[in-house]
Amino acid sequence: MSTSEASRRRRLALSLSAVALGAALSVAGAGGAAAQTLESALSRAYGSNPTLNAQRAQVRAVDEQVPQALSGYRPIISATADVGLQRSRIKGETSTGLGGTTTFTQTETTKPRGAGVAVEQNLFNGFQTRNSVRSAESNILGARETLRNAEQNVLFDAAQAYMDVLRDYAILDVRRNNVQVLEEELRAARERFQVGEVTRTDTAQAEAALQGARSEVSAAESQLNTSRATYRQIVGEDISRPRTARSVDKLLPKSLPQAIGLSQAQHPAIRAAFHGVDAATLQIRVVEGQLLPSLNLEASFQRRYDESSYKNVTAGSVVGRLTIPIYEGGSVYSQARQAKETAGQRRLEADVARDQVRQAVVSAWGQVQGATAQITAAQAQIEASQTALNGVREEAKVGQRTTLDVLNQQQFLLNARQTLIVAQRDRVVASYALLSAVGWLSADRLGLKVVRYDPNVHYDQVRDKWIGLRTPDGR
Repeated sequence: MSTSEASRRRRLALSLSAVALGAALSVAGAGGAAAQTLESALSRAYGSNPTLNAQRAQVRAVDEQVPQALSGYRPIISATADVGLQRSRIKGETSTGLGGTTTFTQTETTKPRGAGVAVEQNLFNGFQTRNSVRSAESNILGARETLRNAEQNVLFDAAQAYMDVLRDYAILDVRRNNVQVLEEELRAARERFQVGEVTRTDTAQAEAALQGARSEVSAAESQLNTSRATYRQIVGEDISRPRTARSVDKLLPKSLPQAIGLSQAQHPAIRAAFHGVDAATLQIRVVEGQLLPSLNLEASFQRRYDESSYKNVTAGSVVGRLTIPIYEGGSVYSQARQAKETAGQRRLEADVARDQVRQAVVSAWGQVQGATAQITAAQAQIEASQTALNGVREEAKVGQRTTLDVLNQQQFLLNARQTLIVAQRDRVVASYALLSAVGWLSADRLGLKVVRYDPNVHYDQVRDKWIGLRTPDGR
């Protein structure tokens, strides 16, 4: 093989290696005009993810618990009306005055009808209404925290799906470039075989390596299609060539103890659990209120027509009714004990939530540190592998190395680049996982350009509604 040909082959291999390395270090660098950013993906998921929208609907449904509980302060009004036909026949005997009797038959037809209205207002029911309202409000606060947690999970899933696509594009680039390098290696091996510098075994080894690389390209394309399908499921749209993800390191806590402390104080899963404890505790008081006296004020107005011998009857009443429960069969006592056990369960669930969040923080922190170390090691490995590959190629030219040695070293370099790509993807995903574990993964923290969903809007719209079947959005 001539010196000029060897020089050309070496320049081509180095050029392709540089291209592949650039793709790895940038984790699939910027694409074309249709490329998407991680921020746009997160914004799209925030607004259109069905799981998140379903959770928002759940919060709106829970909002209705407050007006339902407030109904205990409001009167109950009912109206009645009736109309009918009544016919009576009376058969009897009357005295004639001379010791005799006369038989008679009397038939009477009436049309009884009437209308009335009744009003009942509770004045005291053992504080059941007050405690029911407070319990409902705690449920709403818990539902909002659950919504915050769902928002975190959706944003994390979207970030992970985006980074998976980014990773798979980069790996596909590296493997395609590897095919080009191996094609040049095979071409060079065949030329050297023709001049007797290598054996048929060398060309067969180069051919086998090339076919293996092509198989890896097919596998990378399949994996990319899978990741793109997952992305569409979460975000709601197809993705083209993604752009490099922006780092969120500036949003991360500075130390592990700080991250743990913040998570225990503000993670939505923990706060939702404690709101559940409050609601369950108040429910105990609601049940116990059934054992206390209740006082109701009842008023009614009624008018009857064609009743008995009167043409019409008008009646009205105002009654104060005090009810003192004495024994109701033991069901209320059982419900109170049940409510206490439920409250105890909620307290234990809150402890479980705190432990789970702490574990998630420690795990995410370790993943961030581990991925950072892997990036540094992989970068050093790439540099060393590239140097080794250049040396093996030079030695192969003078017969000190075989084609297999060159191919093995090329594979080592490929593996190092793929390791770097995966480590960089893991570093970004771990950063988002840490934000989520602390409770900071939100549209506000990330600065997403989206219309924020405010649960207070719907709550204010329905809290004091006395009547109406339609929801605030017109359904």
